[in-house]
Amino acid sequence: MSSNRIGRINEEIQRELSDQLRRLKDPRVSATGMVSITRVDTTGDLRYARIYISTLDKTRETEVLKGLKSAAGFLRRELGRALQLRYTPELQFIADDSIAHGAHILEVLRKVEREDESRGREETEEGSC
Repeated sequence: MSSNRIGRINEEIQRELSDQLRRLKDPRVSATGMVSITRVDTTGDLRYARIYISTLDKTRETEVLKGLKSAAGFLRRELGRALQLRYTPELQFIADDSIAHGAHILEVLRKVEREDESRGREETEEGSC
């Protein structure tokens, strides 16, 4: 199957599930605040779709995952109706920590940059004496 087609299907699944999450009544999901779908990876045979989610409140992330796994059958049926695929993939929800990981890398880079600047100032001060 064309990777371009899988990419389009991933985008459609992400768009449709994002819309459905706003309407989901499970308090583990709806009371959390912001739940974002960061990425969707569908297998080539359309049997499985890994849905990577990120929550604003990281302390409630496990609760959100439990709520989404509980609602997976409902979400799959709604997804099948909306997208009208021959086969609707089984949804697997996975916590995505890429945003936190990226923020950590950015902080490490800023720390290294500050250390380089302070070393540069020390060398300049030593050379002027």
